[in-house]
Amino acid sequence: MLDRVTSMQVFVRVVSQGSFAAAARTLSLSQTMVTRHIVALEERLGVTLFHRSTRRLSLTEAGQSYLLGCRRVLGDLDEMEHEVAAGGREPRGRLRLNAPVSFAIRYLGPVLPEFSRRYPKVSVELGLDDGLVDLIAQGWDLALRIRRMEASSLKARRLAPIRFVVCAAPSYLKQHGKPKTVAELGSHVCLGYTLSDAVGVGRWSFGRNGEVTVPVSGPLSANNGDVLTQAALAGMGVIYQPLFIVADSVRSGDLKILDLDMPLLEGPELQAVYAPALTIPLKTRVMIDYLVECFGETPPWEI
Repeated sequence: MLDRVTSMQVFVRVVSQGSFAAAARTLSLSQTMVTRHIVALEERLGVTLFHRSTRRLSLTEAGQSYLLGCRRVLGDLDEMEHEVAAGGREPRGRLRLNAPVSFAIRYLGPVLPEFSRRYPKVSVELGLDDGLVDLIAQGWDLALRIRRMEASSLKARRLAPIRFVVCAAPSYLKQHGKPKTVAELGSHVCLGYTLSDAVGVGRWSFGRNGEVTVPVSGPLSANNGDVLTQAALAGMGVIYQPLFIVADSVRSGDLKILDLDMPLLEGPELQAVYAPALTIPLKTRVMIDYLVECFGETPPWEI
């Protein structure tokens, strides 16, 4: 029986080289042996990994899926062997970290220099994205997400609570009056966040589980909380945003939190999300622990 890990390595090499013959040369194997490894994988999996022709070799849909898994498993093995060889003492390598735009600019960017001082052999590649990235397909080691986790094969660790507030500028409240109930928001100018159903365009949800929905409207909606905050600061309308986005403006008095007659939506948690693996790479583990240290006790955006 052929070694499964070796077969996976051969498969990945065939993909990178584009042919069985080229893979055989780089691996110092015969082309017959390379073929045996691929056939053994296909028989074990019960699928065809490659579309084969005399001129072209391409992956099937099953092959594309298996390639992602092979790269992840082989990377985990390399990382584990490196940690064992180094005594697990020093994390190293490139860490690809994805985070929401506004949060990363305000709170993640300022703490990364200290991380680099502690772990000089880890290089961080930070990607900013408010959308839901595919960690495995896009090759992210770790992602920060501010949302309720749905059923998934991904692993997650809670970093900090996130709570929402409804607020407006003093100039807006002076001109339009201060709403005291959620129902009154229907007659106010409300600026919606297009990436959220709960606090988005046309309706805002209240109650811990969003059991009460209030129709709202306004002349501006956006997929970025900073844009909405700037509009609110200019007196344009009322916003319903995570506290971490508006905390500085609330502290300065440029925005006022509204005390309404219903609890606000129970905010999602800030979570560190990563793909399941044989072992969590040390570079990923120390980053998660560091972020817990930075945000876990009392988040810097709380007031």
